[in-house]
Amino acid sequence: MTDVVQVSTATETREQAVQLAESVVRARLAAGAQIVGPVTSVFRHRGEFGTGEEWQLLLKTTAERYPALEAHLVEHHPWDKPEVVALPIVAGSEAYLRWVAETTGRSEAW
Repeated sequence: MTDVVQVSTATETREQAVQLAESVVRARLAAGAQIVGPVTSVFRHRGEFGTGEEWQLLLKTTAERYPALEAHLVEHHPWDKPEVVALPIVAGSEAYLRWVAETTGRSEAW
């Protein structure tokens, strides 16, 4: 088990996804982001069934940095109640996991 997590959220447009991804990586809340899309979502919202096209963000960070990342995403997300979930990364290459930890650390040195 590692202390690295993959966080996901989604936005309505590619531009919103890029903007969120850039903001969290610049703030060192995530080491990196991948934007996948468009994806089709099927959901219930406000008592109604719906489908829609979304752009998914996959963000890598540490468990320690997750609360700050979540707060940033909720504050800057265009939706009132965005999905923000974290899944543990149970294994990965040592060099990659170290990079995530170093990149999201509080040190300004890269």
